[in-house]
Amino acid sequence: MKAFLTFTIILCFAIITQAQNLKTTQEITSSLKDNVTLSKLHSPQSVIRFYARNNSEYAWITAQRSGQSEMAMLLLEYSYRFGLSLSDYHWDAISLQKLRKLRDTPAGTNQKEKALFDILMTDALITFINNLHLGKYNPLYDSSYIDSNDINGFRSEDILMNARQQADFLKTVLEVQPKIKAYVDFQNYLNTLYEENDCIAPEREAEKIMINMERLRWIDTKETTYILVNIPSYTLKLYHQNNVFDFKVIIGKPTSKTPILKSSITYFTTAPDWKVPQSIFVKEMLPKILKNPQYLENHHYSVYDRNGNQVEISSSKLKEIRQSPHRYSVRQSSGCDNALGAVVFRFENSYGIYLHDTSQKQLFNKEERALSHGCIRVENAKEFASLILKNDGSANKIPVLENAMEEYKREDFVLKQPVPIIITYLTCLIIDGKPVLYKDIYHLDDSLEIKFNQNK
Repeated sequence: MKAFLTFTIILCFAIITQAQNLKTTQEITSSLKDNVTLSKLHSPQSVIRFYARNNSEYAWITAQRSGQSEMAMLLLEYSYRFGLSLSDYHWDAISLQKLRKLRDTPAGTNQKEKALFDILMTDALITFINNLHLGKYNPLYDSSYIDSNDINGFRSEDILMNARQQADFLKTVLEVQPKIKAYVDFQNYLNTLYEENDCIAPEREAEKIMINMERLRWIDTKETTYILVNIPSYTLKLYHQNNVFDFKVIIGKPTSKTPILKSSITYFTTAPDWKVPQSIFVKEMLPKILKNPQYLENHHYSVYDRNGNQVEISSSKLKEIRQSPHRYSVRQSSGCDNALGAVVFRFENSYGIYLHDTSQKQLFNKEERALSHGCIRVENAKEFASLILKNDGSANKIPVLENAMEEYKREDFVLKQPVPIIITYLTCLIIDGKPVLYKDIYHLDDSLEIKFNQNK
């Protein structure tokens, strides 16, 4: 009789629990079909996919996961420690105190309120993970696209679901952050700052760190060997495993900006000739040629017609060129006066730019070096090329390279493993453990600062 009574109690308890679970499932399902609820979410499709995998059950309002839920909520609360803004994560509707209050109420009560809280918390965490990995204002992917698509194998709801199944929830989430050294330096600086003082950085410094961490989240690279050109600091850094090699660069003038991009250097060529871009020929070179026809010979330039035939320069031909310059092009032969110097590094891009040596090496002595038409000139180009060959397992080709550069002989050096090149725009970097600010040469910070300030 006692055993039967015990069985009956257990059975009743199971039926009640099952009924409560069914009610929970219904509330989650119903809420995710409600347009008012969906309109509050940053990533509605991701949230729907998350709960479909979670059997439409609560993810956070359960006593079984109380420790993990509180850790998740604290992660959102301390989002400023990652250069992010708390206002992006439903902080007007969710909080640690409210989580505890709802979790501690009887199982069958406040079901609608609990469902909405659980959904908003899930959306906040998915948004946080997206912002941490891809940034909030990514120029390639807006929030709607990220919500609907797999970005290079990345889906935030997958990360969140996996994190819930791991012993270290926090570590799994934070693993989505960029691995690029400049970003790691920012994060280490913020960690040290807040651990020591638990206070925010000076406002101007904090703004610069926030917008530059955002830019670094737009760069998708996991390589240990890569080239990072930073426009505002006029620097190129070659990262190879644990080594960093620094070079000065000359970048585009504000009127002919060097573009921000990611590509890979596949080969480089010594003793290049230079096909002068048509805009430079028409706007800058042609007036000099018309004023002094000897200018062409003095600088080793040749004029070609549209069929690729070299043109003999005469007064009548100059008149034709002046009337129809688009029918002609100019090339500069290789040599010590060549604008590309002794070597040019090629990488695919839609802007027609490249990295190269220069005959005007004295310009590297200038502090501000926004002087080119968009291409990037690198100091100590022979050393840079030698390092690329060495890191590519082709150190035996370095003597050939050096001889070709000295003798201005054309040689192509095709890399076994293309080297990623990232051209970025960072107006702040951590140098020797301290933030260093750079002049906003192209005035690109303004629009990002406005966006972040609107969400303070």
